[in-house]
Amino acid sequence: MKRFTYAAIALCLLPAAARAQNPAVDTLKGKIFDARMTKQTFANGLKFCSELDGNHFYFPPRDRVLDLEEYHRSLENLARQQIFNPEKRRPWTDQDATERWQQVKEQALKDKANCELVASLPDLEKQLDDMEKAQPASDKKN
Repeated sequence: MKRFTYAAIALCLLPAAARAQNPAVDTLKGKIFDARMTKQTFANGLKFCSELDGNHFYFPPRDRVLDLEEYHRSLENLARQQIFNPEKRRPWTDQDATERWQQVKEQALKDKANCELVASLPDLEKQLDDMEKAQPASDKKN
């Protein structure tokens, strides 16, 4: 949803002639926009990309990477020992641990995808440059 909002704002700011683009160029511009936004919003986590392989996730409060399996064991221990869960304002339950486990698994995959997207930014920009150079030549033929 955020991408759509940012893209809508960006489209309003562009002249009408610039909007009449090739759909492939527009798609590529969208990917580049996403990569740039990810680069800004995930800036602190990018230094850990070599570790973010889907089995680890970035933990912003401590600015470090945590292993999923170790984190899962920690969650199970919190529930077993009924340690206070400040988020829920009660002791941890098995359900709380399961919910949090699902969240961090998704986070690990998202972090990996973020790193891959930012790493692809130079290639995406090169593709766009090549497409834009080729586009005026094809417009002249029509």
